Amino acid sequence: MSEDHLPDRTKDETAPKPARRSVSRRQFLAGAGVAGAAAILTPVLIGRHSDPAVAESYSSPDAEPVGSLPIVLNVNGESFAVRVEPRTTLLNALRNHLTPPLTGTKIVCDRGECGACTVKMDGKAVYSCMVLAADAEGHTITTVEGLSRPGQELHPVQAAFVAHDALMCGFCTPGFVMSVATCLENRPHASLDELRLACAGNTCRCGTYPRVFEAALSAARDPASRED
Repeated sequence: MSEDHLPDRTKDETAPKPARRSVSRRQFLAGAGVAGAAAILTPVLIGRHSDPAVAESYSSPDAEPVGSLPIVLNVNGESFAVRVEPRTTLLNALRNHLTPPLTGTKIVCDRGECGACTVKMDGKAVYSCMVLAADAEGHTITTVEGLSRPGQELHPVQAAFVAHDALMCGFCTPGFVMSVATCLENRPHASLDELRLACAGNTCRCGTYPRVFEAALSAARDPASRED
Protein backbone atom coordinates (compact mmCIF):
# COMPACT_ATOMS: atom_id res chain seq x y z
CA MET A 1 0.00 0.00 0.00
CA SER A 2 1.38 3.33 -0.99
CA GLU A 3 1.71 6.27 1.36
CA ASP A 4 -1.13 8.01 -0.44
CA HIS A 5 -3.53 5.40 0.84
CA LEU A 6 -2.33 5.36 4.46
CA PRO A 7 -4.89 6.65 7.00
CA ASP A 8 -4.24 10.15 8.36
CA ARG A 9 -3.55 9.59 12.10
CA THR A 10 -2.68 13.24 12.78
CA LYS A 11 -6.38 14.16 12.89
CA ASP A 12 -8.53 11.57 14.52
CA GLU A 13 -12.03 13.03 14.53
CA THR A 14 -13.39 10.12 16.58
CA ALA A 15 -10.85 10.51 19.46
CA PRO A 16 -12.32 12.15 22.61
CA LYS A 17 -11.28 15.73 23.07
CA PRO A 18 -9.60 16.71 26.35
CA ALA A 19 -11.95 18.40 28.79
CA ARG A 20 -11.52 22.15 28.92
CA ARG A 21 -10.79 23.44 32.43
CA SER A 22 -12.93 26.41 33.33
CA VAL A 23 -12.14 28.65 36.31
CA SER A 24 -14.97 30.67 37.74
CA ARG A 25 -14.53 34.30 38.73
CA ARG A 26 -14.99 33.33 42.39
CA GLN A 27 -12.28 30.66 42.19
CA PHE A 28 -9.92 33.07 40.49
CA LEU A 29 -10.43 35.76 43.15
CA ALA A 30 -10.07 33.25 45.96
CA GLY A 31 -6.81 31.97 44.55
CA ALA A 32 -5.51 35.48 44.01
CA GLY A 33 -6.40 36.37 47.58
CA VAL A 34 -4.50 33.42 49.01
CA ALA A 35 -1.48 34.22 46.88
CA GLY A 36 -1.57 37.86 47.91
CA ALA A 37 -1.86 37.02 51.60
CA ALA A 38 1.06 34.65 51.34
CA ALA A 39 3.17 37.31 49.62
CA ILE A 40 2.38 39.83 52.38
CA LEU A 41 2.67 37.57 55.42
CA THR A 42 5.76 35.64 54.42
CA PRO A 43 8.28 38.49 54.92
CA VAL A 44 6.49 39.50 58.12
CA LEU A 45 6.70 36.02 59.60
CA ILE A 46 10.27 35.61 58.45
CA GLY A 47 11.19 39.01 59.87
CA ARG A 48 9.52 38.17 63.18
CA HIS A 49 11.92 35.30 63.68
CA SER A 50 14.95 36.99 62.15
CA ASP A 51 14.73 40.18 64.24
CA PRO A 52 16.02 39.34 67.74
CA ALA A 53 14.11 42.21 69.37
CA VAL A 54 10.82 41.15 67.81
CA ALA A 55 11.41 37.48 68.54
CA GLU A 56 12.17 38.28 72.18
CA SER A 57 8.98 40.32 72.54
CA TYR A 58 6.96 37.24 71.53
CA SER A 59 8.93 34.66 73.50
CA SER A 60 9.58 36.47 76.78
CA PRO A 61 6.63 37.49 78.99
CA ASP A 62 8.78 40.17 80.65
CA ALA A 63 9.94 41.79 77.40
CA GLU A 64 8.47 45.16 76.46
CA PRO A 65 6.23 44.87 73.38
CA VAL A 66 7.68 46.28 70.18
CA GLY A 67 6.12 49.64 69.38
CA SER A 68 5.15 50.49 72.95
CA LEU A 69 5.91 53.92 74.37
CA PRO A 70 6.61 55.08 77.93
CA ILE A 71 4.13 57.46 79.53
CA VAL A 72 3.42 58.76 83.02
CA LEU A 73 -0.19 58.99 84.18
CA ASN A 74 -1.26 61.13 87.11
CA VAL A 75 -4.12 59.14 88.63
CA ASN A 76 -5.73 59.84 92.01
CA GLY A 77 -2.78 61.98 93.06
CA GLU A 78 -0.13 59.37 92.19
CA SER A 79 2.21 59.06 89.23
CA PHE A 80 2.29 55.78 87.33
CA ALA A 81 5.04 55.10 84.79
CA VAL A 82 3.79 52.57 82.24
CA ARG A 83 4.48 51.40 78.71
CA VAL A 84 1.51 51.14 76.36
CA GLU A 85 0.82 50.72 72.68
CA PRO A 86 -0.20 53.96 70.95
CA ARG A 87 -3.71 52.55 70.50
CA THR A 88 -4.20 51.79 74.21
CA THR A 89 -7.12 53.67 75.73
CA LEU A 90 -7.08 55.29 79.14
CA LEU A 91 -9.68 52.74 80.23
CA ASN A 92 -7.41 49.88 79.22
CA ALA A 93 -4.42 51.49 80.92
CA LEU A 94 -6.30 52.00 84.19
CA ARG A 95 -7.54 48.42 84.31
CA ASN A 96 -4.60 46.51 82.84
CA HIS A 97 -1.39 48.54 83.03
CA LEU A 98 -1.32 50.16 86.48
CA THR A 99 -0.01 48.51 89.63
CA PRO A 100 -2.29 47.92 91.41
CA PRO A 101 -4.91 47.94 88.66
CA LEU A 102 -7.85 50.31 89.07
CA THR A 103 -10.79 48.16 88.02
CA GLY A 104 -13.51 50.39 89.50
CA THR A 105 -13.76 52.04 86.09
CA LYS A 106 -15.89 49.56 84.16
CA ILE A 107 -15.60 48.43 80.57
CA VAL A 108 -19.06 47.84 79.12
CA CYS A 109 -19.71 49.20 75.62
CA ASP A 110 -16.10 50.33 74.97
CA ARG A 111 -17.32 52.79 72.34
CA GLY A 112 -18.44 55.91 74.18
CA GLU A 113 -22.14 55.12 74.50
CA CYS A 114 -22.89 53.89 78.05
CA GLY A 115 -20.80 56.06 80.40
CA ALA A 116 -19.74 53.19 82.68
CA CYS A 117 -16.09 54.14 82.21
CA THR A 118 -16.53 57.80 83.19
CA VAL A 119 -13.59 59.37 85.01
CA LYS A 120 -12.71 62.93 85.86
CA MET A 121 -9.91 64.51 83.85
CA ASP A 122 -8.87 68.05 84.71
CA GLY A 123 -12.19 68.59 86.47
CA LYS A 124 -14.38 67.34 83.62
CA ALA A 125 -16.21 64.04 83.25
CA VAL A 126 -14.90 62.07 80.25
CA TYR A 127 -15.35 58.62 78.79
CA SER A 128 -12.04 56.87 79.44
CA CYS A 129 -12.71 54.44 76.57
CA MET A 130 -12.61 57.40 74.16
CA VAL A 131 -9.32 58.88 75.43
CA LEU A 132 -5.98 57.44 74.39
CA ALA A 133 -3.69 56.76 77.34
CA ALA A 134 -0.91 58.71 75.61
CA ASP A 135 -3.21 61.73 75.30
CA ALA A 136 -4.01 61.55 79.03
CA GLU A 137 -0.37 62.13 79.95
CA GLY A 138 0.09 65.47 81.66
CA HIS A 139 -3.52 65.62 82.83
CA THR A 140 -4.99 65.04 86.28
CA ILE A 141 -7.18 61.96 86.38
CA THR A 142 -9.53 60.86 89.15
CA THR A 143 -11.25 57.49 89.16
CA VAL A 144 -14.01 56.23 91.44
CA GLU A 145 -11.31 54.81 93.72
CA GLY A 146 -9.89 58.30 94.20
CA LEU A 147 -13.11 59.99 95.35
CA SER A 148 -12.80 59.11 99.04
CA ARG A 149 -10.95 61.67 101.12
CA PRO A 150 -8.49 60.74 103.85
CA GLY A 151 -10.39 59.66 106.96
CA GLN A 152 -13.59 58.99 105.03
CA GLU A 153 -14.76 55.51 104.14
CA LEU A 154 -16.89 56.72 101.23
CA HIS A 155 -17.31 59.93 99.30
CA PRO A 156 -20.72 61.51 100.10
CA VAL A 157 -21.96 60.71 96.60
CA GLN A 158 -20.95 57.09 97.05
CA ALA A 159 -22.61 57.02 100.48
CA ALA A 160 -25.79 58.51 99.01
CA PHE A 161 -25.94 55.79 96.35
CA VAL A 162 -25.69 53.17 99.07
CA ALA A 163 -28.28 54.86 101.30
CA HIS A 164 -30.80 55.17 98.47
CA ASP A 165 -30.09 51.74 97.00
CA ALA A 166 -29.30 53.40 93.68
CA LEU A 167 -27.83 50.35 91.98
CA MET A 168 -28.73 46.87 90.85
CA CYS A 169 -26.08 45.06 88.80
CA GLY A 170 -23.59 47.82 89.58
CA PHE A 171 -21.79 48.01 86.25
CA CYS A 172 -23.06 51.52 85.54
CA THR A 173 -22.69 52.75 89.13
CA PRO A 174 -19.07 54.02 89.02
CA GLY A 175 -19.88 56.07 85.92
CA PHE A 176 -22.97 57.62 87.51
CA VAL A 177 -21.07 58.34 90.72
CA MET A 178 -18.29 60.08 88.80
CA SER A 179 -20.75 62.11 86.71
CA VAL A 180 -22.72 63.24 89.78
CA ALA A 181 -19.60 63.99 91.83
CA THR A 182 -18.08 66.02 89.00
CA CYS A 183 -21.32 67.92 88.53
CA LEU A 184 -21.54 68.84 92.22
CA GLU A 185 -17.92 69.92 92.34
CA ASN A 186 -18.51 72.31 89.42
CA ARG A 187 -22.10 73.31 90.29
CA PRO A 188 -22.46 73.03 94.09
CA HIS A 189 -26.20 73.76 94.11
CA ALA A 190 -27.13 71.66 91.09
CA SER A 191 -30.83 71.19 90.46
CA LEU A 192 -32.49 67.98 89.35
CA ASP A 193 -32.42 69.15 85.73
CA GLU A 194 -28.72 69.93 85.97
CA LEU A 195 -28.02 66.52 87.50
CA ARG A 196 -30.00 64.84 84.76
CA LEU A 197 -28.04 66.75 82.16
CA ALA A 198 -24.76 65.76 83.81
CA CYS A 199 -25.82 62.10 83.65
CA ALA A 200 -27.25 62.29 80.13
CA GLY A 201 -24.39 60.19 78.78
CA ASN A 202 -24.80 57.43 81.38
CA THR A 203 -26.99 54.41 80.74
CA CYS A 204 -28.53 52.11 83.36
CA ARG A 205 -29.82 48.95 81.73
CA CYS A 206 -31.47 47.91 85.00
CA GLY A 207 -33.61 51.06 85.03
CA THR A 208 -32.70 52.43 88.46
CA TYR A 209 -32.82 56.07 87.30
CA PRO A 210 -35.35 57.24 89.94
CA ARG A 211 -33.14 56.10 92.80
CA VAL A 212 -30.00 57.34 91.07
CA PHE A 213 -31.43 60.85 91.05
CA GLU A 214 -32.77 60.52 94.57
CA ALA A 215 -29.20 59.76 95.62
CA ALA A 216 -27.83 62.60 93.49
CA LEU A 217 -30.21 65.14 95.05
CA SER A 218 -29.40 63.85 98.52
CA ALA A 219 -25.70 64.33 97.83
CA ALA A 220 -26.41 67.79 96.42
CA ARG A 221 -27.84 68.78 99.82
CA ASP A 222 -24.77 67.40 101.61
CA PRO A 223 -22.03 70.09 101.89
CA ALA A 224 -19.40 67.37 102.18
CA SER A 225 -20.07 66.32 98.60
CA ARG A 226 -18.63 69.59 97.30
CA GLU A 227 -15.00 70.61 97.28
CA ASP A 228 -14.12 73.68 99.32
